[in-house]
Amino acid sequence: MKQKIKSIAIGSFDGIHIAHQKLIQNADALVIIERNCGSLTAGYRRCLYTSKICYFYHLDTIKSLSPLEFVQKLNSDFPFLEKIVVGYDFYFGKGKEGDAQVLEALCNKEVLIIDEICLDNIPVHSRTIKGYIKNGKIESANRLLGRRYSIVGDIITGQGLGKKELFATINLSVEDFEIPREGVYATYTKIDDISYKSVSFIGHRVTTDGSYAIETHILDNDIDIVSGKIEIEFVSFLRANQKFDSISELKKQITIDIELAKKALL
Repeated sequence: MKQKIKSIAIGSFDGIHIAHQKLIQNADALVIIERNCGSLTAGYRRCLYTSKICYFYHLDTIKSLSPLEFVQKLNSDFPFLEKIVVGYDFYFGKGKEGDAQVLEALCNKEVLIIDEICLDNIPVHSRTIKGYIKNGKIESANRLLGRRYSIVGDIITGQGLGKKELFATINLSVEDFEIPREGVYATYTKIDDISYKSVSFIGHRVTTDGSYAIETHILDNDIDIVSGKIEIEFVSFLRANQKFDSISELKKQITIDIELAKKALL
């Protein structure tokens, strides 16, 4: 397949956000620099948000290459390459010695440099999106992503209190994702490629056992699932995590949360 590739976009592409899409739309394929630190779309999940072919270069295997050696690797891997697309802040080679202009000078090919992309005067960067997520500003994060932010986790056994005294939830163990601020969110929970309206909680169960949890309650559906992976897509932040004086007070608030989530998910 590499024999047919004439143009590539290079970057880490954590998030595949709207600025990344500007690079991607100008190339046949992506060369993704894997740093093992992507937390918006870690690893292979980047491939889920583009129809373009993705090739991965692990940083550990290329970080010692000089800018010239990196370009030589590109020429070897993509023998019919005619165009390279990079962002204005692209750096490469040992010690980040090369930038977009150095790439243009070394590769003897067309180099398309995409300027900084802004939305509502806000520069679109993965770090900005992560900041929004950490602060519970999900709507802002979603606008820059161009999609709903989501996390994926393995189903685990919860404390058992929800089904007995509150509302049944699916509990998750999540790794390699930026976790939103502690609190309650209007969400969609995707199970076996089917999306269900839901309300999700992230944080310490300060009213009950104090343990940390990521759990989701499916709205208006009785879903009996005990194993596997599910995905939670975040729509809006409903409220911060808080402690209640009793289980009955917590249940009253969750009832309110459910109604707020239903309105947010219309």
